[in-house]
Amino acid sequence: MKGVIFDGKAAQVVDDLEVRDPGIGEVLVRIAAAGLCHSDLSVIDGTIPFPVPVVLGHEGAGTVEAVGPGVTHVQPGDHVALSTLANCGTCVECGRGRPTMCRKAIGFPGKPFTRRSEPGTPLYNFASTSVFAERTVVKAVQAVRIDPAIPFTSAALIGCGVLTGVGAVLNRARVGIGDTVAVIGCGGIGLNVIQGARLAGASRIVAVDAVAAKEAAARTFGATDFVDARAVTDSVEAVKALLPEGVDHAFECVGAVALVRQAVDLLNRHGQAVLLGMTRPDAEAAFRPAEMFLDKSILGCRYGSSRPQVDIALYAALYAEGRLLLDELVTSVYPVEEFEAAAEATHGGRVARAVLAF
Repeated sequence: MKGVIFDGKAAQVVDDLEVRDPGIGEVLVRIAAAGLCHSDLSVIDGTIPFPVPVVLGHEGAGTVEAVGPGVTHVQPGDHVALSTLANCGTCVECGRGRPTMCRKAIGFPGKPFTRRSEPGTPLYNFASTSVFAERTVVKAVQAVRIDPAIPFTSAALIGCGVLTGVGAVLNRARVGIGDTVAVIGCGGIGLNVIQGARLAGASRIVAVDAVAAKEAAARTFGATDFVDARAVTDSVEAVKALLPEGVDHAFECVGAVALVRQAVDLLNRHGQAVLLGMTRPDAEAAFRPAEMFLDKSILGCRYGSSRPQVDIALYAALYAEGRLLLDELVTSVYPVEEFEAAAEATHGGRVARAVLAF
């Protein structure tokens, strides 16, 4: 089968992948569509250290082909969106309803793949999903049944971009009706933060990006204002020209330390900066600690503080009601063989989401 692998030097499309059968508590899924997220590119450029060789991809949807012993909530033929959260379900954090904090949910990559050309070399799965393959094996907890009416190209994006962005607003920041919000970076995550703030009832949502062409998409998703970071001397001053006291919530969605500082500087009293962009592991950010005495806070947020089995179903329902935008996130669809072109478009910031189709 076809798939995209990274060997530590370069990513390439291969056609000789094989994946093992599902075991106890596992599901075999035929992938129909997979979103290309910056996290996949971060493995390639080294921002996210990961063992190799690895099958990439972590944002996908498809059809259940087979289930292992003990799996009852999905069956062959079901349409599913996949979560990267391979949480155990039995630890203290899972019991508290915080599966993103499960210590078994990250750092334990399996090796379900092999290549016919290299039969003795197993390949790792990325983020417990590896959806840049025609078939993949996941834990049962990662497969969430969805309405077959949702196009796979749209459903694929729920499992990362939507969970992370909308979840950060609703679950972590808990934006309230009438709150003010600034969103730094209007890529796939940023657009979902924007629509999460819209769903939460924010009164002003200021989108900030260095690409002026992203204004139209930002406003479609719910932004009330847009700041072109390249057209102003200081983005913080530009936002405060709109909201002089600062904002209640600032979301950094790029992963640049200078923008982390901007998020903090944008805060009103009792405001909170939520960090979503992935920086390099050794990167350090600076801010003025004295400002924290005005009850300001800096929040980390992993995967939108989500409960995937609950939240994916919720977001799918909101999409069906016309309240959550998914189709509008899909800028371009590429056959998997054109991974390089999709990666180039994503890296260049020309797309909200590029989607690979199988």
